[in-house]
Amino acid sequence: MQSTRKLESVFSEVLGVPEEAITDETSPDNTPLWDSLQAMNLVIAIEAAFGVRFSTKEMLAMKTVGIARAILLEKGIQNI
Repeated sequence: MQSTRKLESVFSEVLGVPEEAITDETSPDNTPLWDSLQAMNLVIAIEAAFGVRFSTKEMLAMKTVGIARAILLEKGIQNI
């Protein structure tokens, strides 16, 4: 079974870091380019890529790639 790494691709594109460097532990604490402006750009890009809308609570909770993945899974999104 092949993993699509679609979420990693979105984070890579927005943050300007190699896709291979994106893990579930990637966060603003270990990614200098992930600032408040990029956080909003990430929300917009993830919403567009997966056809979803996030609540304010969900946006504020997305402090790691893994949390973003979990929120998408809760919304029923597959092939993340």
